[in-house]
Amino acid sequence: MLSNLEIYAVIPASDLGRAREFYEDKLGLKPDDERGEGLIYQVKDSKFLLYETSFAGTAQNTAATWVTDDLDSEMADLRSRGVEFEEYDFPGLKTENGVMTDENGGRAAWFKDSEGNILALSEGM
Repeated sequence: MLSNLEIYAVIPASDLGRAREFYEDKLGLKPDDERGEGLIYQVKDSKFLLYETSFAGTAQNTAATWVTDDLDSEMADLRSRGVEFEEYDFPGLKTENGVMTDENGGRAAWFKDSEGNILALSEGM
């Protein structure tokens, strides 16, 4: 059954070299494995594939979310590396200084990678 299997994200890049530089320099990640189709990153107990395709950055939704116990610290670290957080003002979703807080106190922040993919951090959600 699918409920007993692992799942991992697949993130597109129009320029794999540029994306690799972003994920290494801005996010501090190193590929765990290189395959013909792209790069595999191990992140705690999960992994994701970064692969080259002309469709990168076309999705207008969150591609992947990192869950943290300290959103402010993670954001400060990423900002120090040059990551810029998105500001949103949609019905039901508004950010202030890059952070959305929900009615239960959960918080999230979104940023884009070098390829235009939307990535997020989440705390208490």
